[in-house]
Amino acid sequence: MIKKLFILLNILSFITINTSFSKSIGEQPLEYDFTFSGINGNFDKKSAQRGLQVYLEVCASCHGMQYIAYRSIASLGYNKDQIKKIASQFEVLDVPDEYGDINTRKARPSDSFVNPFSNDNAAKAANNGAYPPDLTLMVKARKDGANYLRSLLLGYEEPPEGFDTGSGYYNKYMSGKVIAMPQPLYGEDVEYKDGTEPSLEQEVLDVVTFLTWAAMPELEKRRSMGIKSLLFLIVMTFVFYLSYRKIWAPIKKNKIN
Repeated sequence: MIKKLFILLNILSFITINTSFSKSIGEQPLEYDFTFSGINGNFDKKSAQRGLQVYLEVCASCHGMQYIAYRSIASLGYNKDQIKKIASQFEVLDVPDEYGDINTRKARPSDSFVNPFSNDNAAKAANNGAYPPDLTLMVKARKDGANYLRSLLLGYEEPPEGFDTGSGYYNKYMSGKVIAMPQPLYGEDVEYKDGTEPSLEQEVLDVVTFLTWAAMPELEKRRSMGIKSLLFLIVMTFVFYLSYRKIWAPIKKNKIN
């Protein structure tokens, strides 16, 4: 009897723990058919350009992208003058002058994207103690990164009754369903230069496209090289097979005779 009671208590404990654990896990991100998805996918450069605009006008106030230089956006279709203009909006520390003083200068295309904060503590102080992560490799840092970011940016909701978010915000796709970052995009946050309607879904799609490009700028070249390599291997396999038949067929014939 005691043994059965002990087993029952273990089962109930397991169910309780498992239920609590499942509540702390965010929901699976929604699948979206991005232009860069699939073996033949490629970046929609117009969308990536709009995403850069969203990043510069909204996200850059908190998040840095220190692992990519301004000149890298040339592959998105920007010319030298446009890149210089984008970079010059920001200031960086210059080398010490003859008196040892460090002044600031306008950023150049060769500079990395400027971090909005001078140090980690300043970043935390400005964001309620939470450090805003660098976004350069965010898509790679998360499983199913593009879908995760899209779902996360669209996943802000009012918390269910009785759900305590503390000093954070309810987001069903975040682990624990609580995120420290307030909702960054609402739609109509920017005025797109190409006239595209800046709905929430459009802004999220564009910024995710840009961040995916930032994390994997070589994606299209890598896929192209992979397809070419696969075709080469198929052709060479066929050539080797014909060579094998040509070399060994007479030998087999002689053995049979």
